[in-house]
Amino acid sequence: MKTIGLLGGTGWESTGEYYKIINQEISQRRGKEHSAKIILFSVDFFEISTRINNNDFKSLENYLMGVAKEIENAGADCLVVCANTLHIFAEQISNIISIPLIHITDETALVIKNNTMNKVGLLGTRPTMEMKFYKDRLKEKHAIEVITPKKQDIDHIHQIITQELLHGIINSSSKKYLISVMEDLTQNGAQCIILGCTDFSLLVKQQDTQIKLFDTTEIHAKAAVYFAIS
Repeated sequence: MKTIGLLGGTGWESTGEYYKIINQEISQRRGKEHSAKIILFSVDFFEISTRINNNDFKSLENYLMGVAKEIENAGADCLVVCANTLHIFAEQISNIISIPLIHITDETALVIKNNTMNKVGLLGTRPTMEMKFYKDRLKEKHAIEVITPKKQDIDHIHQIITQELLHGIINSSSKKYLISVMEDLTQNGAQCIILGCTDFSLLVKQQDTQIKLFDTTEIHAKAAVYFAIS
């Protein structure tokens, strides 16, 4: 079994979901006495958020590349960055490590295409919904069209993530709001919804709506398991 490297802590509760899913999957596939071989570097999120708030993205890039190298040097056979937004630096990180980076967008796209869908609604942080790194990869590499919410909804969703979910706060009103945004996206042509923030798995589940959801946390974690046992 290969060793999975997790770059986590953004936030720590969703990183806990990765750890749980990966070990559950290993146990189911290899037998109940088995668990995953994992190297986890859980960052202090303050070091991430401070750089973002100061628009110091070059410093953030360098910091994450340094963490990725530490995970590789510790003996990991692959790297899993446990956050959608931080994949803005996926290419730079990949270039300075010799182990594969399991890309959350690519793995999600493969599952969507296996479900014969090609037009998705995307929810996530403001950068994930507004910047090109996520949407363009889906469109250009995977031929998946992306629809994002209205500007006021983007702002509200970003606030739910940063002010609630990253602090372990779960509000039923926020879940209801998120589902209403999903419904708007499907009315605009989305065949499904990408839960493009790993913290969304703490708030909304497939059983909460009839709209098809693709949970990036679960998809990404299972992709890591496939790598580890292949």
